[in-house]
Amino acid sequence: MSVASHESTSPDTACERRLALAHRPAPVVRLWLVVLCGYLALGATLQVLPGFLAHRFAAGPVLIGLVISVAWLAAAALRPVAGRAADAGRARASLLAAGAFGILGGLGSLWSPSLPVLIGARLALGAGEGALFVAAVSWVLRLARPERRGGIAGWFGLSMWGGLALGPVAAVGLEHLGGIDAVWAAVIGLPGIGLALSLTTRPSAASSAPASGSRRLLPRSARLPGVVLGLASYGYGTIAALVLLRLDHGRLGGQSAALPIFAVAFLVTRAAGSPLVNRLGGAPVAVASSLTEAIGLTLVGVASSLGAAVAGIVVCGAGVALIYPAMVAITVERTPPGEHGAAVGVMTSFWDLAIVIAGPTGGLVAHIAGYPAAFALAGGISLTSGVLTATVLRRPPIPAVPEGT
Repeated sequence: MSVASHESTSPDTACERRLALAHRPAPVVRLWLVVLCGYLALGATLQVLPGFLAHRFAAGPVLIGLVISVAWLAAAALRPVAGRAADAGRARASLLAAGAFGILGGLGSLWSPSLPVLIGARLALGAGEGALFVAAVSWVLRLARPERRGGIAGWFGLSMWGGLALGPVAAVGLEHLGGIDAVWAAVIGLPGIGLALSLTTRPSAASSAPASGSRRLLPRSARLPGVVLGLASYGYGTIAALVLLRLDHGRLGGQSAALPIFAVAFLVTRAAGSPLVNRLGGAPVAVASSLTEAIGLTLVGVASSLGAAVAGIVVCGAGVALIYPAMVAITVERTPPGEHGAAVGVMTSFWDLAIVIAGPTGGLVAHIAGYPAAFALAGGISLTSGVLTATVLRRPPIPAVPEGT
């Protein structure tokens, strides 16, 4: 055996390679763009699916709400799986799988011959986006210096929420330029761009942290913040699934502008207001945000003119924008070191699950009692989120200790 061959297989050399991999900087910009591409595609579907479903399958509000919301069910299920894969050094593999799921979901949505196939395509799209964000942010945060993790997490949050907010804006522009086919081409092509970017990255290293036990799948510290976040996200799910139908049913107009207006209000508030979470604390920001969201949802429900509806959409977007960073701050404060990622991941799944519930539930209420009632219900649920935060989460947290100790 040659010296070179011996050196290439020596334990010391293998160890050095693992250490080099573990300390290799994460491809932050590329991962941010991968996440943005995926969520732009998902956001674009929010703009076109209501009309697509009504035209192709004569779907009513209940069915439209179900089909739109089911993507978040798959996202909630895949987030913990992607997080565990990232800890094992398979973040890149999760990103590649997410890109493939996104392409499959777009193709299935465009060519679906039946509603079951379309629902399956939505599940594929949601699974891809759920895995996408967790894999990317876990990879980046694990390799980032502790003092930079908060800023990086906020920046990555903008890639996800920005994609969801700007996707409808892009869909309106693409439909104006090239019709509905141009929108679906983007829904298929954007995950493809993300997949290509993921292919240019190198594999990530496995986490050096000890493996979590089964009880860590649902950390105690994430449960109440998750419930509060879910109650707040019910309002976003109602907006995503029903606001276009509300405007159309009330003959208010403005369907092409509603989600873009929400996007602008959301992004401006997120960019300008995020520092308030560090300055004031998560609980005060969450209380104010929940109250603002409740007012906006109620305004949308009772609006008798386009101006009033737009005002409600703006207020709602501003309210939703800071709920998530506020709950992240509260969750991390209540979680022992070494479990922050797991706790935030589980908490985020409550957001997804509430959106799954909001679409069909809001559609059913709208079918039985009208759209104003559906938005009033969403406003009441958002208000409950604020009340829980003010009465329970404002209390000083119990000193965080690892579960099972």
